[in-house]
Amino acid sequence: MAQDFALPRRSLAVALAGLTAACSTRPPLPPAQLPFDPAAGFADPGNQAIINTASYFASPGQMAGQPWVAAHIISQAEFLVIELNVNQRWIEMSPLAKMALEQARPEWRAAIGIEQAALPQPVINAMTAVRMDYGGQNPTAAPTRLQPPLFTPGGDASLAKLSNLPLLPRSAQAAQMVFYEFLRIQRQGQDDSWP
Repeated sequence: MAQDFALPRRSLAVALAGLTAACSTRPPLPPAQLPFDPAAGFADPGNQAIINTASYFASPGQMAGQPWVAAHIISQAEFLVIELNVNQRWIEMSPLAKMALEQARPEWRAAIGIEQAALPQPVINAMTAVRMDYGGQNPTAAPTRLQPPLFTPGGDASLAKLSNLPLLPRSAQAAQMVFYEFLRIQRQGQDDSWP
């Protein structure tokens, strides 16, 4: 089960003030999509991404030595940053939760060496290619997917980072916020269905 990451009240107030200010005016977000995942079948990609990122960011040890799993989670996190902000189905989700995940993105990108200014889709594509290389029993191709300038230093060194993600507290907390909002919306939908 995912852990909670509590902040002192003063830190939480400062974080919320910053998130609210950042929500005011912003340029349109670039598009992003996840490729069809045969392993997940027709499961909802947004729901799966919310559940997975909350679980795995809270306990990165689950991904240790499994770069294909880490690649999958990073691609889902990159997707969610866009999905939660552009898909109208998430309009009821707190803007603070959405912004928290977006503001956590530099943390997970720095941990792997992903170019901070990169658009999300090339990152998703590279992470998906890594996962597919392992799934297709071709792991030697995986380092070739992680090349500069998108990844630094690139190659085997970037793959090693992907294989051993550290604890990412900001990412974990943001993913938890999104997850709790997801549960709230699910419960609200169930309550609204009663006559």
